[in-house]
Amino acid sequence: MNRDQETSFCSRHLRDPCRAFGRRCSLLVKEQRARFYILRRCITMLVCWHECGEPYDS
Repeated sequence: MNRDQETSFCSRHLRDPCRAFGRRCSLLVKEQRARFYILRRCITMLVCWHECGEPYDS
């Protein structure tokens, strides 16, 4: 029984860093996805603004 407790203790400590790593990766992916979304929206606005502004430039 003591050995089972040691095994579960050891495997629990091995799993926890993996979970923490997974959470960190998940947060980073969400952050990058949000940044790309904002960048994509800004580029779209600039392209539309540029297209609407062309008749005034000539």
